[in-house]
Amino acid sequence: MKPLRIAHLYPRDLNVYGDLGNVITLRKRLEWRGFRTEVTAVEPGIPFDFSAVDLLFGGGGQNSGQSALVDDLLERGDALRRISAEGVPMLLICGSYQLFGREFAAAGRRYPGLGIFRATTTVRRQRMIGNIVVDSRFGQLVGFENHSGRTVLDPGQQSLGTVRQGFGNNGRTGDEGAVTGNTIGTYLHGPVLPKNPALADHLLLQAVRRRYDVDVLKPLDDELALRAATVAAARPQGRAVSIRPRRRRLHRLGAALRGL
Repeated sequence: MKPLRIAHLYPRDLNVYGDLGNVITLRKRLEWRGFRTEVTAVEPGIPFDFSAVDLLFGGGGQNSGQSALVDDLLERGDALRRISAEGVPMLLICGSYQLFGREFAAAGRRYPGLGIFRATTTVRRQRMIGNIVVDSRFGQLVGFENHSGRTVLDPGQQSLGTVRQGFGNNGRTGDEGAVTGNTIGTYLHGPVLPKNPALADHLLLQAVRRRYDVDVLKPLDDELALRAATVAAARPQGRAVSIRPRRRRLHRLGAALRGL
């Protein structure tokens, strides 16, 4: 049996808040079921054959890092849109999620995205930070969000779920993430998959179904994962934090220390 192939999109630039743990989770849940895996990094400027990919993951990053990757990502756009349309499962977190939308605006500039999600993102001064709970078709999802981007879905674009606690896409419309076929975007860090095994297994089932014609995954003992999710869901909600006032407070603190 050939290994199931996972592509990790820009791991050096898009890997914050434990996002690498999602790739580890995907690998281990496959290995526990007897499947072999092969994870390959997709790095800027290095050719990559997406036609051989069974599952793709992209994490989050700083706004500056996202901006630097736009040109390289757009060059790969046709291949990524093609495999998304073919049903290759993808999980995009935060920054990657934003870049897979139609447009990403930051620091007075607008950057085109891949358009797989019919959504636009605009960076604001306040960051939305804290624990988040989402009702979805995969059950209750829990995670941690930390983003200044406000993502607005176009009419008709399916969301990942509805926010029960936290901010979600923009803190206003009550939706979180986006789903186009088997391509899923979300702001949930944490990493998200260890505490949400149903979401992990959804992605894996789509991958093994396409690769091996397998329709059922062997059940795993997820007691600890579900207990961790319960604890995380009970934690206090986060808050919106203004970046500029925080900087002013730091400047005042520095001035006070210099005066000692």
